[in-house]
Amino acid sequence: MGGFDDDGKTNLPHYHGHRDRLRARFREQGPASLVDYELLELLLFRSIPRQDTKPIAKALIAACGSFAEVIGASEARLRAVPGVGDAVVTDLKLVHAAAQRMIRGEVIGRTVLGTWSSVIDYCRAAMAFEEKEQFRILFLDKKNALIIDEVQQVGTVDHTPVYPREVVKRALELSATAIILVHNHPSGDPTPSRADIQMTRQIIDVARPLGIAVHDHIIVGRDGHASLKGLQLI
Repeated sequence: MGGFDDDGKTNLPHYHGHRDRLRARFREQGPASLVDYELLELLLFRSIPRQDTKPIAKALIAACGSFAEVIGASEARLRAVPGVGDAVVTDLKLVHAAAQRMIRGEVIGRTVLGTWSSVIDYCRAAMAFEEKEQFRILFLDKKNALIIDEVQQVGTVDHTPVYPREVVKRALELSATAIILVHNHPSGDPTPSRADIQMTRQIIDVARPLGIAVHDHIIVGRDGHASLKGLQLI
């Protein structure tokens, strides 16, 4: 703890000046002036007010891989890092939720095919760092504007059960005329599997006679994303 030395001068913790300098650099030079662990330190200042946060920030980056992966990491993975408790987990999950909400705001109600990069950003923010496979559907109206997106299934680390008739049934309930399928590969590699391609074609076959178009199937992972349409697989 800080206090006063024999001369009456303040004897603040060694990290006190570091925090002030880091905040000043962020304000004056912007976030681009900070590397991943430094930006994470800034967040941790609020969660851990009386401790040097640099070692914890560096440990989180080492455990997860990057700033984005720390923000998107599961609670269990975060808590495995020494020094990470309830306050840190809550603040990091709050940042993750805020990022998702902000990106989603750029997509909802807008013509999805005209804001494709925002759709990809949203899907990656929502799913790229999940530790289990999720199957998500974006439901679109006749103007290709997003009605709603829903996680339909959560599976294991390498498999999610998908039922084509249930997918189409939900689209009919929402009066959607088109859908975009999205799922993640926790391995990090977004390359479509044979099962991914086969399942997508089955959904297309069930949806087409009912007037529901399948615009694409996007697979996201830590290493990027893949579009089955872009790869000419559908």
